Amino acid sequence: MDAIEQIEPRLREILDLLIQKGEFRLSYRLVPHPEANREFENPDLLVDLEGPDSDLLLANGGELLRAFEHLAHEALRLSGDEHERLIFDCQNRRMLRIDELRQAAELAAQRVVKTGLPYAFGPMNSRERRVIHMALRGTQGIHTASEGIGPQRHVVIQSATAFTPVRRFQRR
Repeated sequence: MDAIEQIEPRLREILDLLIQKGEFRLSYRLVPHPEANREFENPDLLVDLEGPDSDLLLANGGELLRAFEHLAHEALRLSGDEHERLIFDCQNRRMLRIDELRQAAELAAQRVVKTGLPYAFGPMNSRERRVIHMALRGTQGIHTASEGIGPQRHVVIQSATAFTPVRRFQRR
């Protein structure tokens, strides 16, 4: 990603257009190097949206908020590995979601250790899967893996003793 100063004017154009053409009652502020949860996210720039239509952004698990973020990434032509450097938030939803995922991961890991049975989360985007993996790294007795394809990709937590890595290629 170019320096923040270089993308800010274009990002402002994109946001102004989205808000105006969508007739949203929203405002935004751009926060360079926000105090985010550095363990899980380390963005260069946060777009913090607020206003009477905030509930629309957060409905259906923040679907519209993610759509705004996706459109900005595409319009700015950010490569996939640069997406986490520009993040969107509204009413601190992102940090609340990270806390929720961490708690769910810990509870699921306890269940796996106790029962020995694997636990599969529902489909998640790559950022949310990363939160689960990071929250459980170093946890004794379990192993995490992402499984599935595309929008059905999800995290599975297994007992470390039951885990057998999949061999993708075998030598003959």
